[in-house]
Amino acid sequence: MLSFWMALAANVLGMTVLVYFVYFRRHFRRDLVLAYIALSMGIFAVTLLLSGSGAGMGLGLGLFGILSIIRLRSDTLTQEEVAYYFISLAIGLVNGLHPDPAWFSPAVTAALVLVMFLADHPGFAPRTQRQTVTLERAYPRNEDLVAALEELLGAKVLRTVVTELDMVRDLTIVDVRFRVTPSTGTKDFHGTYELANVPSQVPGGKQETWS
Repeated sequence: MLSFWMALAANVLGMTVLVYFVYFRRHFRRDLVLAYIALSMGIFAVTLLLSGSGAGMGLGLGLFGILSIIRLRSDTLTQEEVAYYFISLAIGLVNGLHPDPAWFSPAVTAALVLVMFLADHPGFAPRTQRQTVTLERAYPRNEDLVAALEELLGAKVLRTVVTELDMVRDLTIVDVRFRVTPSTGTKDFHGTYELANVPSQVPGGKQETWS
């Protein structure tokens, strides 16, 4: 009975810390907060009820495998969000089985939360981002492509993977990894810009000055 109460507390506290203090503060998707908590608590309850039927560990592993395949196909998830999905599965499964000794499940839960806190910490990959960019120009040479991307993104390009190069339509689609540095981040703009789609009766377009 002690192991059950410790496992229940570990599941509730572990998921609270994971989704509210780690995931949400870094990824800001409130809908997935509810999904992760419901998933973990649901796995905990089902595993707890069925573990006494003699299926035990085999049932838990089978359930983990099935849900790993299904995932959350109602919405598109990033790879980071998939990682939190699997950790939520694991926390619910471990605490639902709550093997002896009683401290084992809380210890594993704490370890999983700590691993995600460290692995997803911005300090390990500062300001590194990934985007798929469509350029209205064909860039057959990688040097020209990198220069154009760095000017467009205002960042240091780390890696490029060209997924489509169309010389006829003058089009390049590229998967780019880049790092935003303080020197290439957002800067104050001083100068002029020209408004697009201005009425034709205004000769030369409208000029505005930013300072």
